[in-house]
Amino acid sequence: MEMINDFLVKAISAAEWPMFLLLIGGGGFLVLYSRGLPYRFFGHAIAITRGKYDDKTAKGDVSSLQALSAAVAATVGLGNISGVAIAIHNGGPGVVFWIWMTALIGMCIKFYSCSLAIMFRGVDSDGRLQGGPMFYIIQGLGKKAKPLAVFFSIAGLFGFLGVFTANQFTETFMGVVQPEETLLALGGNENDPLFNWKLLIGIVLAVVSSFVIFGGLKNIAKVATAIVPFMVMVYLITVILVMIANASQVWPSLKLIVSEAWNFNTIVTGGFWGLVIIGVRRAMFSNEAGLGSAPMYHGQSKNDEPIREGLVAMLGPFIDTILVCTFTAVVLILSGAYLEEGSGIMMTLNAFNTSLGSWGGVLLMVIVSAFAFSTLFTYSYYGVKSLSYLTNAKIGRLYNVYFVIMIVFAAVASLELVINLIDLSYALMVIPNMIAVLLLAPKVNKAAKEYFTKLSRH
Repeated sequence: MEMINDFLVKAISAAEWPMFLLLIGGGGFLVLYSRGLPYRFFGHAIAITRGKYDDKTAKGDVSSLQALSAAVAATVGLGNISGVAIAIHNGGPGVVFWIWMTALIGMCIKFYSCSLAIMFRGVDSDGRLQGGPMFYIIQGLGKKAKPLAVFFSIAGLFGFLGVFTANQFTETFMGVVQPEETLLALGGNENDPLFNWKLLIGIVLAVVSSFVIFGGLKNIAKVATAIVPFMVMVYLITVILVMIANASQVWPSLKLIVSEAWNFNTIVTGGFWGLVIIGVRRAMFSNEAGLGSAPMYHGQSKNDEPIREGLVAMLGPFIDTILVCTFTAVVLILSGAYLEEGSGIMMTLNAFNTSLGSWGGVLLMVIVSAFAFSTLFTYSYYGVKSLSYLTNAKIGRLYNVYFVIMIVFAAVASLELVINLIDLSYALMVIPNMIAVLLLAPKVNKAAKEYFTKLSRH
């Protein structure tokens, strides 16, 4: 395992600069190129999501709200809770500022990429309508760009595993329930085979996830739409209660985020730029802008208007990063939990226990459970689409078996190995996806001009 981890670390260092330039440089270009269009029509995006412009005759499998819920279910999860804790622990409070900046740029990236997902849809070997990077790469750039689509899909076979979620859910369960102590109190002994709790939790996670993910897209979207809005609201209310209980520390925490963002003497490896890169990595892990995952769901929407879907998708980074990550960060900073050693989820757990007492940890466990399962349900679909593109739809469904097995592996693996695997896969997926998005951006601008001209006439 140590040899694999060393390889991943070296590979990440080679891939992170192209990823950084394409994500921040390319995303910054799209913000200017769009003239801030996605931000200016934020209200219109909410109206679309509420169903005001739904077209029942449009092609697709799910509504725009279901597509957004499924995409947010994949992103609002332990990355927003545990990932933020890891980022602040490694880079200090200032890293949150760079998470914000990346999220704002990410809103524009998602507008472009998810508009392309509707603009360039294809069909799989079963004749079912599909959308996503592999389709807009081939149809938008031509067959000569197929190596980019293949590269993206191969990286996706690893990047779309639910390993981080499974790992951190297991840590939360062990921290809150403390099953070993409970078993000892009931007269158990350390030689009891049930003492391998992490393996047992991984198996339970795998079995429960199987009931949903083998049901396909509509089943996943239905469950995600039921779970995600409610659990995001519960989590936000919980952290607001923590902030109210520590009201005097909220403003100083926010000021610390901004002041430390420009700390050129930071002790982070790589100095100031190391701090920025940690923020970019964790923001991408949080909202997946530039990764190419959300276009896979939004490409399935019952929507024939690319710009409309792009505006809906833009709300994703705002919800999961600007809102959820910020609240998590403030709780971690005001409680001082980010200064402690341990996994990301244990830092967040300590922050909740410090602020809300013992029931804070139980409440976090309930929230984390919902986030974990919704993320696992939705992530499997991305992997199925990646394998389907490389082979065919029938073989693609076998990805779910591999996905479930890897849940069990992740439950007992080290956090460092899991994070490095995901960071490398994400960096590799950003490269082909952002190249395609940047090259095809003029087509989105042309479609946007036509869409808003038509809208102004009504």
